Amino acid sequence: MPIHNKLVRDKIPEIIAATGKEFTTKILGDKDYVEELKKKLTEELNEYLETTTDEDALEELADVLELIHALVKVHGKDMATLEQIREDKAEKRGGFADKIFLIEVEDE
Repeated sequence: MPIHNKLVRDKIPEIIAATGKEFTTKILGDKDYVEELKKKLTEELNEYLETTTDEDALEELADVLELIHALVKVHGKDMATLEQIREDKAEKRGGFADKIFLIEVEDE
């Protein structure tokens, strides 16, 4: 039986059970849950970086967004709060729409 040892989406056990396969899961404690969310975020971000099509990129970004939703809850906030923080930062420092690439800044 292959060993995965990774956080999976909530319906994965149900999907596996529908195939008739046996499996083992456990429910993580809060500390382990946060660590596994971080690992999963890294995994999904790396998968996004490896995409070669817009369709695949959007699939991986959807996975990243799902993890962001979970992490926001872990930190005791909601997506509206996160969006407000994003908007505040964009207002103060701008976004990335202008495609500005900083090359150097003069030392004093």
